[in-house]
Amino acid sequence: MTRQNTPRVSFIGFGEAGQAIAAGLRETGVECIAAWDILFPENAGAKLRGAAEKIGVRIASSAADAMRDTDVVIAAVTAASSTEAAQSVAPHLQGSAYYLDINSVSPGRKQNSAKLLGSAARYVDVAVIAAIHPARHRTPMLLAGPHAEPIVPLLQELQMKVSVVKGDIGAAAAIKMIRSVMIKGIEALTYECFLAASRAGVLDEVTASLKNNYPGVDWAKMSEYNLERMASHGERRAAEMEESAATLRELGLDPLMVEATVKDQRAMGRIGREDKVRASLIEGRAAMLDAIGTAKNSRHSA
Repeated sequence: MTRQNTPRVSFIGFGEAGQAIAAGLRETGVECIAAWDILFPENAGAKLRGAAEKIGVRIASSAADAMRDTDVVIAAVTAASSTEAAQSVAPHLQGSAYYLDINSVSPGRKQNSAKLLGSAARYVDVAVIAAIHPARHRTPMLLAGPHAEPIVPLLQELQMKVSVVKGDIGAAAAIKMIRSVMIKGIEALTYECFLAASRAGVLDEVTASLKNNYPGVDWAKMSEYNLERMASHGERRAAEMEESAATLRELGLDPLMVEATVKDQRAMGRIGREDKVRASLIEGRAAMLDAIGTAKNSRHSA
């Protein structure tokens, strides 16, 4: 790289995570940012292109164009597309750019992407371990692999909150995927528990009783937050949980609870697209549960 404090950054995938990180980097002083998303040429990509223009990111015409003269590539695509993303840029990388794979995928899938890139890039396994908002590029991230340590000074100059974990490529992914078993599993349990409590007319009583076992948790606030996350991002979270299931299989475990979580997350993601459910997300837990329950009944009776 030519100047450490002004790297040229390229994004592959420009959804919520890519936009948030790009906006943060722009405010930090990174001027040369390009992005490519497979949706850019389609009508569905209008919102993504608009976000890029607002942030001040150059809209690339292809993956090859996005890679032109880049120092750092940030791969932020859907879980199912991480391999294809690596394949799309591999022939176009020059100068051993860093490739930060922030995708929520299994250790095995990250190792496969690193192999696909080979010597064309310095691959870094990155795990984003908190919600991308409001911290954006300052969201805590774990790094792993042989190129993790060398890039830390640059990322810290950019005010990114990164730490290196022991192990090779896949070590950071393992932490992310395994913790997701608990995080997104609790979300799914929240959905089932509190929807049942609402239908039984004992929502407040169940909420209060949980304090007996977990006195440090504000269950009313947590349940509202978890329901909103599932309704807003359930389908993406379901895809991530499929990668958690793959991680457990790679470790020789049967992901029974994870597979059930996939179903609940995906169901909530679909329900969350309905207008009444979307509107309820700012009206509080009782309204959310009522709208979710009504939508669920409608789907079952259809």
